[in-house]
Amino acid sequence: MSDQRAGNCPFLTEALKTTTACVKAPNSRGVCTISATSNGPRQDWLVCPYRALDDRLLADITRRLYSMPALDPVLIRPVVALGDESSRSEILAAVGGQRRVFVYFQDKLGGEIGLSGTAASPELSFDITVVELLPAVATARTMSPCDRAVRAGKYGVIELQTMDFHGTYKNAVAALTSALDLHGNRFAQVLADNPEWAGRGIEGPNIANVFKRTFYQIAFKFQVTKREESVGCALALPQPVWDSWQPFLGAPDLHEQADGTFRLLDDQEARPLDWIYVFDVDTAPGPSGRPAPLRVSLVIGTDAGTLSRAVFEVAPARAVGRGGNTDPVVESIARRLSRYLPGIG
Repeated sequence: MSDQRAGNCPFLTEALKTTTACVKAPNSRGVCTISATSNGPRQDWLVCPYRALDDRLLADITRRLYSMPALDPVLIRPVVALGDESSRSEILAAVGGQRRVFVYFQDKLGGEIGLSGTAASPELSFDITVVELLPAVATARTMSPCDRAVRAGKYGVIELQTMDFHGTYKNAVAALTSALDLHGNRFAQVLADNPEWAGRGIEGPNIANVFKRTFYQIAFKFQVTKREESVGCALALPQPVWDSWQPFLGAPDLHEQADGTFRLLDDQEARPLDWIYVFDVDTAPGPSGRPAPLRVSLVIGTDAGTLSRAVFEVAPARAVGRGGNTDPVVESIARRLSRYLPGIG
């Protein structure tokens, strides 16, 4: 409630270690998740990428990309932290120490890293680009008296897919803001008595459009990060988004591996470079009134080829094969024609 009153983003605040305002437009300010039953059960759909700025999630994905043991200590900070003298000193002092050190670039945190478009390839940006900082040989050109020399190691890419919703957030934001101003500490109870305030003008998630837009990009990025300079790419998906994508993927079979991760279809790759992380907002509240933490529910090793087979082979086969030997398209045509030509064969 204090964050909402002050217009602060608790997630950017935690990442930057300084109080930071919500960066969203007024009509959607303060909206991080939308609770909806579009998949059947009620779920929290992330609609803001900064809601996923969770140190534990980023560290988990980074360890996976860089093939580190799960308990190895890491220091991972947004690259803009290097602009603060005390943070810069902490980060540089840690390079070459007991922890491996990483910085990351994101839209509001140093800007996105990307590829420029050419006549034969599209322009695109990476949601989060992680870079390891390593010790460098000190020379007069690379090291000042107060700095430890570092060099950039390999990079990894983390793609995060939130969900778009039809309708507008404007009316719900206005209703909730007014209720918070008017009712103060009674806000929770008053909202419980008037739950429709939170859904005014908001319609269902734009599932098909988000999948079509994301699938091409993630398959492309899985491929372009297969380079010596890169450790690979991970797609972070909120649980509701993963659930909503099952029909587009043909509800692919998952096979658990000895390390607790999974593979899709018949993929047996022991050391994949590409990963899907499925996570959810924890049902337990956060400490001291802070937002609930995120928890990982599924980790899948995969690649662009396996995903493409699921989308372009498995799902189409299941679409036309669901009726046994009867082609459902032919069946639908016959049913419609019978309205105009009764008894048609």
